[in-house]
Amino acid sequence: MMDKPKAKFDVTKYMALIALIILAIVITALNPQFIAPNNLMNLFRQTSVNALIAFGMTFVILTSGIDLSVGSILALTGAITASMILGGMPAWLAGLIGIALGAVLGAINGLFITWGKVTPFIATLATMTIWRGATYVFTGGNPITGGKMNTSFFFQFIGQGYLFGIPFPIIITLIAFAICYVLLHKTAFGRKTFALGGNEKAAFVAGVKTKKVLITIYTISGLLAALAGFILTSRLGSAQPDAGTSYEMDAIASTVIGGASLMGGKGRMSGTLVGALLIASLSNGMNLLGVNSFYQQIVKGVVILIAVMIDSQTQKNRD
Repeated sequence: MMDKPKAKFDVTKYMALIALIILAIVITALNPQFIAPNNLMNLFRQTSVNALIAFGMTFVILTSGIDLSVGSILALTGAITASMILGGMPAWLAGLIGIALGAVLGAINGLFITWGKVTPFIATLATMTIWRGATYVFTGGNPITGGKMNTSFFFQFIGQGYLFGIPFPIIITLIAFAICYVLLHKTAFGRKTFALGGNEKAAFVAGVKTKKVLITIYTISGLLAALAGFILTSRLGSAQPDAGTSYEMDAIASTVIGGASLMGGKGRMSGTLVGALLIASLSNGMNLLGVNSFYQQIVKGVVILIAVMIDSQTQKNRD
């Protein structure tokens, strides 16, 4: 019997991890403070918000879609949650309502895309503007702060607390990662998600209820954005009307850098987590090195462009 050919080692699967390691080494060489325990803990805490949004974005991008509304969902749900807490509602209940609202807003995106036949880019661009406008109307353009937000143990613990010496936002993110990983890679729903990105018409013919799956995916994206909003509002101790601005770009960057293809059908949840860590490390490192924030935006844009170009070239090589 002939031996089975050994599977070739695909280095492209680990490019994000390799890039993260190289980036960490370079930043540490320039400023050893980067690997100080306090800075690393702060880095992981900063990663949590973007990572949560990026997990939802991974499902979306795997279907060759896009969700530009996540930053606005974060802001609107965070403002409404803060307002309910300020009005005397228990923080845990206000948080659940805010997260549920995020899921509803995500589902609305899905309905526009599936039943309204609007492309994901246009649909979520429109709702991004609508939800952001609603946030400014709701808040009057002013931060929501004070009152029970400063005295609620539960509210403060969500974004600022520690459990076994680990910041609680990190624990929430790891739990969300585990759930999303299992959902994407170990369930029928995950297989349907990949099938939609590979060929939506073929998936429909094969019996996949494409509209239901897509609505569920955008619901997940909205829910995770709202969860990130709850954590961010708790961490800041206030709800800012401009919170989440450009967060959708960091989430997209994390997903693409982590190996997901904008063409759909290719990606890994673990890659997204590494991508989120890389984006956070890049920002953290540039802050430590005193790089002007305007230049930081340029660097992030270049990184996204490089990641997309690599993805495009990889797709061409496989075709």
